[in-house]
Amino acid sequence: MPTQPYDYGVCDVCRTPMHEQTIKQDFWVRGELIVIDNVPAGVCPQCGAKVVQAEVGRHIAALLGNAERIATAPRMAVPVVRLEYAPRTIIPAEAR
Repeated sequence: MPTQPYDYGVCDVCRTPMHEQTIKQDFWVRGELIVIDNVPAGVCPQCGAKVVQAEVGRHIAALLGNAERIATAPRMAVPVVRLEYAPRTIIPAEAR
């Protein structure tokens, strides 16, 4: 018997209905980037906000606590790019 799709409701940010997708979710754990693939989530098509069901969150927490599984997981290289940004000084119109 097929299960009913989960109703993620509307986005808390922009009130757009959420759509179910599988995503990659990243976490920083003890200075190491961990990427979990195949995470079922509600994703807002308007602003990109993401939510997961509580049960999925518990599975993610258990996975992140499994040092052996993390140690034996495949590795990937990611680029690290430094943002060179100097904020502009904004002069109020009345001061110009």
